[in-house]
Amino acid sequence: MSGEIFQAQVVKNFFETITGSDRNITRIYMCVVSVAKLRNEPPDKLSFLIDQLKKSRQHHELSIDLLDYMCDVADALDQPFVQAAFGVRDLATNAQEFSSISLDSL
Repeated sequence: MSGEIFQAQVVKNFFETITGSDRNITRIYMCVVSVAKLRNEPPDKLSFLIDQLKKSRQHHELSIDLLDYMCDVADALDQPFVQAAFGVRDLATNAQEFSSISLDSL
């Protein structure tokens, strides 16, 4: 279970890196390789991803194959693990807390 939460956190860091102001290829590299190793990807898949990372560095543009891989990883993760990684609490808990607030306390 903790492995999937960690995968979700790495995926979150990947997307924060590519959408943030500091698009560091080394951080992207670390995220992609970490997720691939956590998922026990076969060596040919890992070498393909590393090759795409090298091409991305040369062209100064993120390979669509890398983005596609990370989106597939994010899609394959179960929702509770992703919610835990992103700090989202259960909706039922939030709804219960909201219904317990009275207008007098505002």
